[in-house]
This record gives sequence, structure tokens and C-alpha cells, in this order.
Amino acid sequence: MAQEKFLWWQQDVIYQIYPRSFQDTNGDGIGDLKGIIQKLDYLSWLGIDVIWLSPVYPSPMKDFGYDISNYTDVHPVFGSMEDFELLVARIHALGMKLILDLVPNHTSDEHPWFIESRSSRDNAKRNWYIWVDPREDGSAPNNWLSVFGGDAWQWDEHTRQYYYHAFLKEQPDLNWRNPQVQQAMLNVMRFWLDKGVDGFRVDVMWHMIKDSQLRDNPPNPDYTELQPDYNKLLPVYSTDQPEVHDIVRLMRNLVDSYGKKVIIGEIYLPIEKLVVYYGVNNLGAHLPFNFQLLTLPWQATQIATAIDLYEGALPVNGWPNWVLGNHDQQRIASRVGMHQARVAAMLLLTLRGTPTIYYGEEISMMDVPIEKEQIQDPQGLNMPGKNLSRDPARTPMPWDASDFGGFSNATPWLPLGRNYKRVNVQVQQNDPYSMLSFYRKLIQIRKKEPALRIGNYRPVHSDHQLISYTREWEEEKFLVVLNLTHAVSYFDPPHVQINGTIVASTHNELEGMYVNGAIYLGGDEGILVKLNDISSL
Repeated sequence: MAQEKFLWWQQDVIYQIYPRSFQDTNGDGIGDLKGIIQKLDYLSWLGIDVIWLSPVYPSPMKDFGYDISNYTDVHPVFGSMEDFELLVARIHALGMKLILDLVPNHTSDEHPWFIESRSSRDNAKRNWYIWVDPREDGSAPNNWLSVFGGDAWQWDEHTRQYYYHAFLKEQPDLNWRNPQVQQAMLNVMRFWLDKGVDGFRVDVMWHMIKDSQLRDNPPNPDYTELQPDYNKLLPVYSTDQPEVHDIVRLMRNLVDSYGKKVIIGEIYLPIEKLVVYYGVNNLGAHLPFNFQLLTLPWQATQIATAIDLYEGALPVNGWPNWVLGNHDQQRIASRVGMHQARVAAMLLLTLRGTPTIYYGEEISMMDVPIEKEQIQDPQGLNMPGKNLSRDPARTPMPWDASDFGGFSNATPWLPLGRNYKRVNVQVQQNDPYSMLSFYRKLIQIRKKEPALRIGNYRPVHSDHQLISYTREWEEEKFLVVLNLTHAVSYFDPPHVQINGTIVASTHNELEGMYVNGAIYLGGDEGILVKLNDISSL
């Protein structure tokens, strides 16, 4: 395939912004759209191509924007529709693109649709949500559990039925088997596409259709008390139903009618089920999110095997993608440590496929301790004692060493990291050895080299310490060698000839070094080698 045949979403670097925590401009301690506009030059300098914006819709904020009361407006805490339109214009003027978070599985219980649906059993919108009679003994229709803890069925005294909520009781699930719901949500997508957005990240895509028979979920034999309550059952009937792919195809048909747009699906499923979301003839989601680097133990053999299994499971012409963190998961620097976070960055930005960076990863932001009285995340509040709050990974971005880290001139909605005076954008922009400088360097090399953006991937060697692979395009070939441990290691697989120059390393001192033969790596070290002889390896 010629280079020009690859689409923007296959070559670009995506950057997720959690708007509450990026930049505050009006002094309320909460980030806003004007704050994002203010920082676009920074993102352009870093080399970001695509911004993924977490929800900014009107919401009661029970789940911080994922409980939507109006799909076609902007919450005043983030600004106005005029601010959003300006953001789109500024992003496009800088040659970047904008992906909007779409939350189609559920609404807020304050959404007009649900208020109508709840008003009576014979309301025209009653069937827009999942209402079910109780069992003979008055109990819930089945044993399904809420992701946020407790039962997934809420009794409504007024109409004497239960409604289903996969998350909070204030987040009733829409009935996606209803064609009226399908058309209403497609109209929402049209509204934002007409505003100029370049695609959608579709929240909990695999939840959207439920078993029509509402059968009980089976128990999970591997459940332990430290896991979320939701894990007590295997959600085989409440998620990932075959009919969901018809819905994804509807969404895909719509965005395709607007030209070169993209749909990214949030899907936490094993690889063999995940790849089904590419759809027949790749007409499902363009990029079903691949969360393996988020969920696997940071162990070289397991990760190397997972990469190869993923590459092997992709459908013909299916495009891979990789991500290290997001607003629901522990930050990568907290999970694997500050030094291994550099190795992870090199892995993310040199694997074949579209990389997504979570805001703050580029400066090694870590999870911030949140006192019990400060916890705001419903997942943490509803399951106390299990340390499941997502707040630690959602804290404000530190821009400089001033009060409140340059994020705001008021107390932020969540505390900054204790080390923000040392770990911030301003300090790292001026330090060639910083994580920020390392990210920028990797992104710039990736932009320059087609082999790293679109080239072929081939595994070379892996063991209990190392992962290595090549990326190749036409006459250019790169070798990546990563040490996923703290101990020294060496790379000298039999029958492998290496002749090249290190163009990037987790340790700047190695850059420019000529490599010929065995490679010796220190702990937490990774190298990107431009090979002189494409026939080698």
C-alpha cells in the first residue's frame, strides 16, 4: 500500500484531555474549553495531531459528565457553544483534529427522554429505556450488577417497574433495540459532525445491547474480595451481544457519509472478541480500543506474546492501536514506575498502530493520593475500602511551579501532585533529559519516519527481560529493543546481524552510538536503532 493511502487516524498521535483537569481560565478550580484553547500551542509543539475530548455536555455530574442531560449543548462549567466552535476552529487552524466523547449507552436520569419515560407506562418514550416487571416475589428481574457497585436494577415506585442501569442508578441505560433510540442518537452524531468534529470515541460500546431474554449472568470462579463487586459475575448476558455490531455499523455508515472521520470504540474484552468490533469487511469501528498495555502485568514475555497475538488476530487491513492510560485506570508511571514509564513511552510510540497519550503521561504524572473526605468518584464512594477511586488519575495538569501549578488561580477540584513544583511542563520543557523532551523527540522521529508510522512490524526476540522488534517501510528499517526490568540485560540472539545507529534512547547518552553486534542494556533502558542494512535481521 502506498504511503498516501493511509488515513490520518492511522498515522496520527491522539491525546486525551480530561477537561476538568487540563486548564482553568475562570477561577472556579475546574478546567474549561478556553483553557484547552489556551494550551493548543503547547500540544502543537509536542507534536500532537488529534485531541480526544472527554465529555463536556450538560450533566448533573454524578459521574462527571458521563451522565448526560443534553447531548447537543455544552455544560456552563466548561463554557459555551461559542467556546466549543472556537476550539474546533483553532484546532483545525493548527492542522490538528478533534474527537468527541460520545456516551450512547445511557443518559442522566435528568435527561428529558428519561423524565418522559418515567412519567407513565404508556408514555411514548417508555420503551426508550429498559423497563421490566419484577419477579413474582417483587425482586429484580435478574442478577445483573452495576459496574459501580450494587444491583443494576432500580425500582420505580410510581410506575411499579424496574429500570436497568449498568452504572449509577442516575444513569439509566437506553434501549438500543428501539429504532427511535437509534435514530435519536444518530441525530446527536450528525449535530456534532455538522459542528466540525472529526470523529467519536464511543463510550462502553460493548454494553449497548443486552440479552433479549434477560438471563442471569453466571458466577465468576476467579473473583476475589479485592476486586470490584461487579466482577462477582461474568457479564455474558449484559454485555457484548451479537446485535451490537448492527448498531456499530449504523454509526459507521453515518460517519462515513461525512468523509474521512473516525469511530473509536471503548471495549474491554479479550482480543478474540475485541477484533470482532472491526466489523465485517472492516465496516465496524475503525479502532476498537486495545487496552492490553493497561491491563497486562508489566512482564516482557507476556507483553511480547500479547503483541503478537493481537497482530495475528487483526482482520485483513484492520489497523492496530495502543494506549497506556486513561481517565478510568491507574497512571502508567504509578503502575510501572518512573523509569519504566520511559520504556513504556518508547513501546507506545514505536509499535505498529495508532498511539493514544493520556494527558500528563508526557511529564510522568503519577496517581495523586486523595484523602477520604476528598473522594468524588462514584466508583470509589460506592465501594469503600477497595481503593477503587479513579480520582488519583484525574488530577490537574501542573503547568509550572506557581500556586496551584498554573492550572488555576483558585483551589482545584482535585489536589495537584505533591511534587508539582518539580514535575511540571515548564521545568521539563527546558530540560533535554526530561520525560517531556523524550516524548517530543519520539513523536518527532515518528512523524519523520514512515517506517514508524505505517511500516511493517516483525518480532525479533523476547525473553524474561527484553522485547525487540523491527519496523520497516521501503528502504528504511528500525530495530527497537526494550528492557522491561531494572536489571542489566543483553541482546544477542543467534543468527542476527545488527548494524546501525541509535537515534533515540531512554538514556540520552546512548544516542548517536554505532551498534554492531551484541547490545548491552542497563536496567530500564530502551533503544531505537536505525539500521544501515535493511537485509539485516
